[in-house]
Amino acid sequence: MEIFNSYTAVITFSLIVIISYFFNIISEKTNIPSVLLLIVTGIFIKLGLDYFGIATGGILFNALEILGIVGLIMIVLEASLDLELSRKKWPLIWKSFMVALLGLLACSFAIAFLLYFAMINNYTTALIYAIPLSVMSSAIVIPSVGELVDEKKEFMVYESTFSDILGIMYFYFLIGNVDNDNVHSVVWDVFSNIFITIVLSVVISYALVFIFQKVKTHVKLFLLIAVLLLLYSIGKMFHLSSLLIILIFGLVLNNHKVFFRGKLKKLIQIPSVNSILNNFHLVTIESAFVVRTFFFVIFGITLDLTTLLDWSVLFISLLVVVLLFGIRAIFLWLFQGKKITPEVLIAPRGLVTILLFFAIPSELQVDTFNAGILLYTVLISSMLMAMALMASGKHIEPVEAVQMAYWNEIDKEIESIPELEKNKSKEDKEIEEKEKQARENGQEHINN
Repeated sequence: MEIFNSYTAVITFSLIVIISYFFNIISEKTNIPSVLLLIVTGIFIKLGLDYFGIATGGILFNALEILGIVGLIMIVLEASLDLELSRKKWPLIWKSFMVALLGLLACSFAIAFLLYFAMINNYTTALIYAIPLSVMSSAIVIPSVGELVDEKKEFMVYESTFSDILGIMYFYFLIGNVDNDNVHSVVWDVFSNIFITIVLSVVISYALVFIFQKVKTHVKLFLLIAVLLLLYSIGKMFHLSSLLIILIFGLVLNNHKVFFRGKLKKLIQIPSVNSILNNFHLVTIESAFVVRTFFFVIFGITLDLTTLLDWSVLFISLLVVVLLFGIRAIFLWLFQGKKITPEVLIAPRGLVTILLFFAIPSELQVDTFNAGILLYTVLISSMLMAMALMASGKHIEPVEAVQMAYWNEIDKEIESIPELEKNKSKEDKEIEEKEKQARENGQEHINN
């Protein structure tokens, strides 16, 4: 009997999705990131493939890159649909942006120096390898911070999203200008690229919201996703910051009342846009879940576990993690004050780190860099986040307790209603008595 065929492939894919669902439940109960469980699942699948002598070839690396791109788009879109723009949110937005930007720059420069002295003899090349290690993973952060207090949760969502976007822009700008020695040319390229992308993103976002509210067919959400994927890919071919298109579209759709004001308000139908938003939010969550699942499982399959046996690799990885969280603590303290737990340890590396690592051009790759550093950094940072979330669990009120407290308050209000009615009826009786007395006095006066 043939061991691997179309049916076993379907069975395998289905089981992975089902297992990932239960991993999410385990993650909610234990605060252990489901990403770690998915990577371990991939490692066990690899062992099974090796046992049966099934070769995967290079197809998994190609699948990993495609899943990474789609997953990145879906995760940023999912995050942007949760972001609310308002004056009240502005302090939170700019603080999270500054922590993400300054942390990214400081970590990349510090890690680049470490790699330069340890294994890579060119600082620019070391910086290219350092950037993926400096980017937080919104793919891990966003599903993991759901039980934090609202302010900390929103800060982490903003920061991880900004870190993804800024990290990707930083990485591709550096690669695109690696041979350019003219500083003014590099600066002009960066700012002109960002400006052009933002203008195009705003125009495209307005157009998409206006057009898709007019689409009356039931099949339109995946059509919209296909359009976004197309725009992202075309933008990348023209070296634009395509992720800004995804982010700005999500912001415009979720904050349509902010963007469509005055005369522009007449261009949209609020019920139709709200319906698209609600359905689109559900589709992005489901799609991001599936893509994220297969990305990390395939990453586990492609791992070379022998790279973890080198003690020097472990030592360098620990130094990288110390730099990451040390620098993060400094900027969080500057912008957030003294209360920086548990978010100081919520800075995992994951999907974007892996995606950017595989995106390093062949001409810039070096044999002296050990991929075990990448794996160790992903694993250690994720485990630190898990421990921080578990340690802070005692400060988080369970959902059931919050709901019970809410209903207890409602019960108290309901119980107080009869008393209010009673007091109200007493007051009404007194008023009626006074009015009756006044009428009687008035009638006596007329008779006299």
